[in-house]
Amino acid sequence: MSARKHAQATAATGTTGAAPVVPAASDAFRTLVRAEGVRLYRDLPWRNTCDPYEIWLSEVMLQQTQVARVEQRWGTWLERFPSVEALAAAPVAEVLAAWQGMGYNRRALALKSAAEKIVAEHGGVFPQKTEELVALPGIGPATAQGIRSFAFNLPGVYLETNVRSVFLHAFFPDAVGVPDRELVPLIATNCPDAPAGSCGDVAAPDAAGDVAAAAGGVMAAEGGAGSAGRASRRSRKAPLPPFATPQDADDTPRAWYYALLDYGAYLKQTLPNPSRRSAAHTRQSAFEGSVRQKRAELVRLLLADREDGAEGSTAAELAARLSAVEQDAGRPPVEFALVDELLVKLATEGFCLREDGRWRIA
Repeated sequence: MSARKHAQATAATGTTGAAPVVPAASDAFRTLVRAEGVRLYRDLPWRNTCDPYEIWLSEVMLQQTQVARVEQRWGTWLERFPSVEALAAAPVAEVLAAWQGMGYNRRALALKSAAEKIVAEHGGVFPQKTEELVALPGIGPATAQGIRSFAFNLPGVYLETNVRSVFLHAFFPDAVGVPDRELVPLIATNCPDAPAGSCGDVAAPDAAGDVAAAAGGVMAAEGGAGSAGRASRRSRKAPLPPFATPQDADDTPRAWYYALLDYGAYLKQTLPNPSRRSAAHTRQSAFEGSVRQKRAELVRLLLADREDGAEGSTAAELAARLSAVEQDAGRPPVEFALVDELLVKLATEGFCLREDGRWRIA
């Protein structure tokens, strides 16, 4: 059943399941999630800090990366770059070298670029407002709210895959193709309001504005870049649901979203993955043999040159070395034209540069 037909059937029969325009918080649902959160709680290292830099790092590392791998690498990164100032000051090559094995090298560059901007424009102090956070390189609405909730204990819409799974399971049990815009009001209204003080008695900024910004970001992501302005205008016009009244002193945005993350991870392990019924669900293409894999290998080759003290390699040399890697994996050699094209793109993105006909890491 499609999301639209599911909503129409719900409206006709009066049964629950479809998200209303301005839903009320469900006390029974919130009690269940909190209980499951206690039962399934994962004591992960980044849950024992309120430092926004450390939490931001965990949020970025956890994107399309297994939790066990992040547990291994999070602390090592912090030993090498212990603060946002240290990351901002580090050479690009060192940042990329530290990131190897985590996938998606663009995330490492975005981390460094955002750190530079935080130091230059915010004096090294993390902003709390959604609009300021999403203005930083590599930070979207979900990462922004992760920082807000886990570092500052502020309410908002944290729409991450495990959170999405819980709301699809609870409110859309039979629907397929459910758009995120149907989930946003539910996520907002079930998130507990901010406590009076937390992590340094942080006062909540414009909460309504932050929910609107998050909702606009979700709808823009669904409709493409051209819809960002329209989504923002719709979010300002739509009635914003109030956050839930905390059930007790332990019912905070931070604890609530930890519970949703752990409950969602459990549902995905024990049931057919609910997030596959989301309109936002996509299957990731194979990495091995892809252009992404060849880009990543070129970055590794350039980092190896730096480690060996070499003055870089020509495009022809890199093509030969990359072809050897491909042939060792049972794939055909890479055409020089593709290697040259990839190097130019990598240089445009800030990964490498060419000097005297030789390529080296930036």
